[in-house]
Amino acid sequence: MNATKRQEIFRRLHEDNPEPKTELAYGSAFELLIAVILSAQSTDVGVNKATAKLFPVAPTPQAMHALGVEGLSSYIKTIGLYNSKARNVIETCRLLVERHDGQVPQTREALEALPGVGRKTANVVLNTAFRQLTMAVDTHIFRVSNRTGIAPGKNVVEVEQKLMKFVPRAYLLDSHHWLILHGRYVCQARKPRCGSCRIEDLCEYKHKTSDD
Repeated sequence: MNATKRQEIFRRLHEDNPEPKTELAYGSAFELLIAVILSAQSTDVGVNKATAKLFPVAPTPQAMHALGVEGLSSYIKTIGLYNSKARNVIETCRLLVERHDGQVPQTREALEALPGVGRKTANVVLNTAFRQLTMAVDTHIFRVSNRTGIAPGKNVVEVEQKLMKFVPRAYLLDSHHWLILHGRYVCQARKPRCGSCRIEDLCEYKHKTSDD
């Protein structure tokens, strides 16, 4: 795919959704961090239902740590893998208090040192909470990047690096939100909705459908 096509793809995505947002509900960098940790292999809708009750009770690392694993588990038991997530979150809260004065760190290295925080989670927090130029490649972005030809790669790190290189600079900051939403609602895994796709004429996928 050439630069002209990529430019037009992101111009259209921007035109349709000038200020894309994550679908996770949060009110602070800390709440976003916790929501992203909880969202692994879970839906944003499911996470939001749980955090709607959790965050008013525990809006800070100190308050959430005070719940303990068992207390936290009672709020997030509807989320997949909640036992291991509860352990990770409580330990993360302890480290935030002890190492970072209760604040969410703003570097990838410090974030990835927290339990339950991998490269993707760190990138989401850095981009969404702190507006840094990062690319959080999840399954949706990996699929869209490969299927459309925007940034094909064999693994998530390769796709991330190519997106950082190929996405026009003017659109880079919000591009991961556009790609996630496109993958979630249009360029879906089982059957892409090519018939209602805004960038179908620019996409290089060879097996397009007529589905709306």
